[in-house]
Amino acid sequence: MSTASPSFAQSTWLVAEREIGSKLRSKSFIISFAILFLAALALVIWGGFSAGNASGSPVAVTSDASSYVQNAPGLEVQQVADRAAAEAAVRGGDVDAAIVADSSSPTGFVVIGDTAVSNTILLSLAQLPPVELLDPSGDAGFLGYLVAVGFGAVFFISAQIFGATIAQSVVEEKQTRVVELLISAVPVRALLAGKVIGNTVLAMGQILILAAVAVIGLTVTDQTELLTGIGAPIAWFAVFFLFGFVLLAALFAAAAAMVSRQEDIGTTTTPLLMLIMAPYFLVIFAWNNPLILGIMSYVPFSAPVGMPMRLFLGDAQWWEPLLSLAVLLATCVGAILVGAKIYENSLLRMGARVKLSEALKR
Repeated sequence: MSTASPSFAQSTWLVAEREIGSKLRSKSFIISFAILFLAALALVIWGGFSAGNASGSPVAVTSDASSYVQNAPGLEVQQVADRAAAEAAVRGGDVDAAIVADSSSPTGFVVIGDTAVSNTILLSLAQLPPVELLDPSGDAGFLGYLVAVGFGAVFFISAQIFGATIAQSVVEEKQTRVVELLISAVPVRALLAGKVIGNTVLAMGQILILAAVAVIGLTVTDQTELLTGIGAPIAWFAVFFLFGFVLLAALFAAAAAMVSRQEDIGTTTTPLLMLIMAPYFLVIFAWNNPLILGIMSYVPFSAPVGMPMRLFLGDAQWWEPLLSLAVLLATCVGAILVGAKIYENSLLRMGARVKLSEALKR
């Protein structure tokens, strides 16, 4: 009595289970994730405490506004002669903000800041006054830089680790001829789909755990307001990362199928590594540049970093992440179709590296 062959879905899941199981049994994977987990936890807790540590914030106060800061907790008051002196102290970085009398203000005074004013300073006052910024185009401060580093590093590290894993797995199966046994049992495209799905499950599991670390860390440091502000960008980051990683995973598998030796992996995967490295450096060095972030948010390979960062800074309209996601989804479908064709046409070709033009032909 013959046994029915597994369906495409069953074959795909069998390959995915194999990918997940082999990765979870790898000591190097467990150790690297533990290091990333601890580093992320330390960064979130340190950033949370840094954001909330505004005790003793230096503020310049004119004599006619001194009554408004009496008994205000967490403020180091520095008396200045007039408003001009107060603004000079703010611009020079001698104080975090200045409080001056203003007859046009409903509260009788205003708080003057350079690029931003700490919420803790505002909450230290008896009532919230109007805020005037000397540089309204300024950035979100050191906290914004930490968020940029977090998004960029998580995307780069996760995509690089799992992308390299897929590439090594494909080449190892070709080099040992195991792939000939595999495709005798499952379709070639099921083998590709299983690899992509298995590694996507692992990568998304890592992202969700890191997101939980961020929530727990900010909760421990009592940064509920910061958690509210960064919660939506983190959720969008997870969504963008899901489809961005599927795109990259299909391309990594296709690129690796074009070579037959581990030593040659770099010749076809280096361009992909550059594509995931570029958003990391761009978001670190230009995290507060609206033009660069705007371009990044619509380029598929950088959208998982650029768009969540713009959402955190409040620079994106409500419809922009939807449009960016649509562009990413369309590119993802195209990458899967092209990647599958290259993978299918190159997988059984041994020896010299397969040229891209040849891999795209039937």
